[in-house]
Amino acid sequence: MAKDPYKILGVRKTASEKDIKKAYRALAKKWHPDKNPDNAKAAERFKEISAANTLLSDKDLRAQYDSGGIDASGQQQHPFSGRGGPGSTMGGGFRTASGAQMSGDMSDLFASLFGMQMGGARGGSNSRPQFRRPAPPPQKGADIRYSLAVSLPEAVKGVTKQVRMGDGGQLKIKIPEGVKDGTTLRLRAKGQGGLNGGPPGDAKVNISVKPHKYLRRDGSNLRMDLPITLQEAVLGGKVNVPTPKGDVTLSIGPGSSSGKVLRLKGKGIKGGDLLVRLMIVLPEKLGEDLKDCLKSWENQPDPRTNMNI
Repeated sequence: MAKDPYKILGVRKTASEKDIKKAYRALAKKWHPDKNPDNAKAAERFKEISAANTLLSDKDLRAQYDSGGIDASGQQQHPFSGRGGPGSTMGGGFRTASGAQMSGDMSDLFASLFGMQMGGARGGSNSRPQFRRPAPPPQKGADIRYSLAVSLPEAVKGVTKQVRMGDGGQLKIKIPEGVKDGTTLRLRAKGQGGLNGGPPGDAKVNISVKPHKYLRRDGSNLRMDLPITLQEAVLGGKVNVPTPKGDVTLSIGPGSSSGKVLRLKGKGIKGGDLLVRLMIVLPEKLGEDLKDCLKSWENQPDPRTNMNI
């Protein structure tokens, strides 16, 4: 037995147009194929919901259904009468017992809602309508999902990657400059092929950005921990700083402490800055001359004096 469109949408027969629209939107959002990939049951449910909404959102079609001119299976309640009277089958459609003309559009509606199609009557004025299975409608192909990990420098400057598809082919993916961790890129028509002449699905690529030992992202800025020698910290000088977009030269002032932050403008993400934190790295083995030099330093202020904890 065919399903009642009111029951499909979960509304009463007295529901207003606003109630029908609200029920349809909620159900369509829940059962949409994009939210239920590779789920045939969800796809069929979505078709039923769409067809039921088509019937009930049209005032004329809903009135014909409510008046009993057609039942829930899409069939007339009364037999066909003679030529020109209620129920006659002229022009490829038919009339209900109340005399309302049912066009080919109505037949299309029943095809999607009830799995039937109404053809023109044959054989005479008392011929009954012919019911036949419609051709399957075109369906969009399923989306394919991929996961792709990139390094932070690659995410900052943008890069082109390739992933291997299920059929053995290669899919080229252009990672845009400044892409964020967790971003999903959609590649139109790169999914599975459509059915019955429908369009292919999409490829959805989830991007994960791998953590970096020295770099981290802070909005449009980049923060870097830059190792420097004790000599560079004490005497100052110019050092080479590798960045995702090429090396730059940084000037370090004499007497720079570990933790001091220097700013390189425009060297971050899309115009952001690169904030360089100096990190003094001592050699694993200290020479005796360095030890003697440090021991000779006297009257050094205690750097922990102002720690109020």
